Amino acid sequence: MPLDLDAQLQELINDAPQDGVTPALIEAIAPVLKQLAFQLRHLEYYIAQTLEQNWAVTMLNHETQSGLQKQIIYAFPNLKDVSAGPYPMKDPQMIALPIPVIHILFQIVAMDTVDSVVFFEVPGNTMVGTEVKREDLQALIQTQLMQQIPPSNTVPSDIA
Repeated sequence: MPLDLDAQLQELINDAPQDGVTPALIEAIAPVLKQLAFQLRHLEYYIAQTLEQNWAVTMLNHETQSGLQKQIIYAFPNLKDVSAGPYPMKDPQMIALPIPVIHILFQIVAMDTVDSVVFFEVPGNTMVGTEVKREDLQALIQTQLMQQIPPSNTVPSDIA
């Protein structure tokens, strides 16, 4: 049974380096991760990856603008759908494992080489998915963090 979103967040915090910064950062951005995850249909998705657990990335070319490309990770609702995707799952060096949705969202924030993740929501349908762009997620996180930092340049009211 997949963990609910709160349990996924707690697991992410518990597994983070206990450096005094990372767990607090995860807690600070947790509302953004949870809000996005809540909009998706599944608590976990299957990600094609190598045996070394490097996620499979697909390079897509823009339909009308040549030379414009983006790197996508596909997240599937079940194991069967992974084989319908673009990855050579018959390759013994490739596997697909279920990853909690919160962990996927958290990982893509740090993956500079990835532009977005496409979450396929309907089992059996790998033609329509929900795209979460890394830059949009980063912007949401930035906004969340800015709201939590008290303004430091406020002038005291009794200065005069």
